[in-house]
Amino acid sequence: MIRIADSLTLERPPRAAPPPVDPGFGVYVHWPFCLAKCPYCDFNSHVRHSPPDQDRFLRAFRAEIADARARTGQRRTASVFFGGGTPSLMDPATVGGILAAIDEAWPLDATAEVTLEANPTSVEAGRFRGYRAAGVNRVSLGVQALDDASLKALGRMHTADEALAAVAVARAAFERVSFDLIYARPAQTPEAWRAELLRAISEGCEHLSLYQLTIEDGTPFAALHRAGKLVVPEEEVARALWDVTQEMTREAGLPAYEISNHARPGAESRHNLLYWRYGEYAGIGPGAHGRLDTPEGRRATSTERRPEAWLNLVEEHGHGLVEDESLTRMEQSDEFLLMGLRLAEGIDGQRFKRLSGRDFESMRVHALLAEGMIEQLPDGRLRVTPQGFPVLDAIVADLAA
Repeated sequence: MIRIADSLTLERPPRAAPPPVDPGFGVYVHWPFCLAKCPYCDFNSHVRHSPPDQDRFLRAFRAEIADARARTGQRRTASVFFGGGTPSLMDPATVGGILAAIDEAWPLDATAEVTLEANPTSVEAGRFRGYRAAGVNRVSLGVQALDDASLKALGRMHTADEALAAVAVARAAFERVSFDLIYARPAQTPEAWRAELLRAISEGCEHLSLYQLTIEDGTPFAALHRAGKLVVPEEEVARALWDVTQEMTREAGLPAYEISNHARPGAESRHNLLYWRYGEYAGIGPGAHGRLDTPEGRRATSTERRPEAWLNLVEEHGHGLVEDESLTRMEQSDEFLLMGLRLAEGIDGQRFKRLSGRDFESMRVHALLAEGMIEQLPDGRLRVTPQGFPVLDAIVADLAA
């Protein structure tokens, strides 16, 4: 965990408008296939030598959507997110078929945000026009780095120039474009990151996702790290990289609205905001998770991770669920804290009370306020301060206790 230098002073984020009372309903669709597995990635992604049967998968997606509709009842869809894996390996017709099934089950709002993740290696102008015609209106590109040596070390299959060319293609096809970068990479300096981030900001996108590299168990990077063959920046350097990120994005008009996500006001990812505001969403596809509100209470769902096993389950039972469990009040309130405190807008203490059946422990709140780790807004919301964000996990644990 990154610690705070006592003498450090950061600007507070701008006053955030109150979030909506109802975060809305969304649908997450997981496409589990990639061209190659990145050594840092622990997502549910799989490489296959032969292309998957997209017609068969489309039939299974439709079946699982219909099954989920029977359990949720009537809803309107505010956002759809195609994640993976590499969803841009899907045919536009497959994406369109899935969106048609979602619209039939839970009608899409006229202003619904429909996001598709893409890798620069799979970007092609005609394909993107096909996604746009199918109903996608936002794309998120997995650029990850803007220098070729780092891209090679990260196992990426594109160059920096190819990544920026993909950004240009995306901006010509979609109204809303975002891309991801990973920092705190081995041997990365604040000066090098500043130059890279300046290049990213100059692309003019209204949304950037900027993640510190984490070593995830079970990945090739984890094995290299244990063997001493992969060394991430020391705590002090990692903190300096964080500070550069906050300073440059804020000055560029892309303040952090979530701990790792930066956007111009109004360009925030609506689907991810639904997660962080603890809204309701259906998880469709291999390894997808969901949170559904039913007459019996809020339920956590997850599906079979292995693509072929998921297909067999759906074809036999109409769904690929391997988990469908009721969440206790404590579990819900813990999730609400874990997600909501990531946001610059903060959380509503009254909603926490409705979920948990209790108020925050006042002594803990007062101690965190006195330490400058959180602040209370005029409307009563609590939010983490810039000084507190680097120790967010500890703050969540303290408030949940």
